[in-house]
Amino acid sequence: MSDLMAQWASPLALIPLAFALSAFIAVYVLSNAAAARRERVARVRTAAARRGRPQAQRRGPAAGDDAMALIKRLVERFNIMRDRRGAALSVKLAQAGWRSNDAVTLYLFGKLVLPGIAAGLAALYLFVAYPGDLASMLKLAGVIMAALIGSHLPELLVKNQIQKRTKQINKALPDALDLMVICAESGLSLDAGFKRVATEIKPASPALADEFGLTLLELRFMPDRRVALENLAKRCPLQGVTALVNTLFQTEKFGTPLAQALRVLAGEMRETRMLRAEEKAARLPALMTVPLIVFILPALFVVLLGPAVMDIGDMFKSIN
Repeated sequence: MSDLMAQWASPLALIPLAFALSAFIAVYVLSNAAAARRERVARVRTAAARRGRPQAQRRGPAAGDDAMALIKRLVERFNIMRDRRGAALSVKLAQAGWRSNDAVTLYLFGKLVLPGIAAGLAALYLFVAYPGDLASMLKLAGVIMAALIGSHLPELLVKNQIQKRTKQINKALPDALDLMVICAESGLSLDAGFKRVATEIKPASPALADEFGLTLLELRFMPDRRVALENLAKRCPLQGVTALVNTLFQTEKFGTPLAQALRVLAGEMRETRMLRAEEKAARLPALMTVPLIVFILPALFVVLLGPAVMDIGDMFKSIN
């Protein structure tokens, strides 16, 4: 009994408590969201029945409003939003394709809760369920490492999503420029060209179609069209997108024909893509050297020298 009390009196006992607190917060948020949804849906159905609306027109509010309110209060309570650059983080999440109003709040909530959850799971495994015998310092180091991984997990997810989205946009951008050249030569305006290209390029690249669609909305509703194009360059940190935005700036400022400017830019993009493909092809022999030495040459030596070695062995056996 005294050993048990001494174990709980040690600082290591704070780790399961942190995990329990994180799990309690998560369960509390989810339960409040479910209860709020049921209550709101019941109120909306009652109000719709009183007004005599048909069942097909009844509409409930979005689920999780109270949960998001609780998460926002928790983030504000720990003063995370003030210590970080909210605008830069919002742009970073927009580059990953997450542009909702609650994206920054959910990201900061993950940064706050995931270290405690990861540390608690590691503590339960190492101090309770681990069958081996490790030193307490090694177990504590494993718990700290799990907490660090949980802290950096949202950043890794956002970075991975940005890389995937950027790669998809970069792959489909030359084709989109060719479509914009066709639209400009057919007499369509810039807004109509963005709309048409977004519709045509969506099956091949939903990310680029999404960016062009958002740019179209900003061009229509923003008072300054330059800001809308600058937002496109911020959301897509690519050299091709920056060149496209600069070209559109020049056409509006100096009156350059849009079709001619886009044709020149599309030619440069095709040439850049060809050079990139040639560069990859030139690196192929160097990349194939190690697999050739490790896998192909030994098999080739066995096939070529195996019969000769067997003949020499038979010859020595006959001599003996």
